[in-house]
Amino acid sequence: MGEGWREGEMDFLRNFFSQTLGLGTQKERLLDDLTLEGVARFMLSERCRRVICLVGAGISTSAGIPDFRSPSTGLYANLQKYHLPYPEAIFEIGYFKKHPEPFFALAKELYPGQFKPTLCHYFIRLLKEKGLLLRCYTQNIDTLERVAGLEPEDLVEAHGTFYTSHCVSPLCRQEYALSWMKEKIFSEVTPKCEKCQSVVKPDVVFFGENLPARFFSCMQSDFLKVDLLIIMGTSLQVQPFASLIGKAPLSTPRLLINKEKTGQTDPFLGMMMGLGGGMDFDSKKAYRRSWRTWSGRSMPA
Repeated sequence: MGEGWREGEMDFLRNFFSQTLGLGTQKERLLDDLTLEGVARFMLSERCRRVICLVGAGISTSAGIPDFRSPSTGLYANLQKYHLPYPEAIFEIGYFKKHPEPFFALAKELYPGQFKPTLCHYFIRLLKEKGLLLRCYTQNIDTLERVAGLEPEDLVEAHGTFYTSHCVSPLCRQEYALSWMKEKIFSEVTPKCEKCQSVVKPDVVFFGENLPARFFSCMQSDFLKVDLLIIMGTSLQVQPFASLIGKAPLSTPRLLINKEKTGQTDPFLGMMMGLGGGMDFDSKKAYRRSWRTWSGRSMPA
């Protein structure tokens, strides 16, 4: 275990990071520094033209929307009043068809339109305005990406949306608009199909349901041409969304920003530049620092 062994280990690490973070020779180098400023400079360069954002509940917590898994403040930790057999049952399609009331009671508390987008949502919009956003893949159903100014073509709402609803009966599948569903939820009436009297469910993906076809069709093409992956506010525990980090080329830099440790042991996590450990990435201070590097001027108040 002498000097030669240590040098060999360093060669291995250099080669590993050269391939996975673009830190090879000057000709190959993508990131000149493993910091937010280094990422911002890369985004200013001609080599970064297409950015994909992968986002989860953590980008909406400062808007007042709880995430799912935080031990004391998360959604699953505060569902006792619904007397569920286990917390995840509220989003299971089999349980919903038998007992829809808990979901609609919760939906009234979390219904889109009651919350405002955060700085994080507007950062994604800024990527769009700069011509850098290839796509935003979101696990969230709060629609705050749309409220912030993203268009449907900018988004893959992997876990569905409240914008439309359908009858759960496979023989009916009548569609209902957002306004119809909102009126039912806020009048505390379980939404029933006007044609067959089955329950009507927002087009939110429950456990036991397939993800939208758009998730798979966009995934096939988007990740072949991405220059930078930015992962924010997700612990990467839910598949198949979590597997998206491995769809990009090995040489594509991956920036992971999350306040908690991820729940994955995926080898691609070793290829990421990670920022977290309590970092409030949705604070004005964090955004002003990177904005100055990116734009060369102060961020508007």
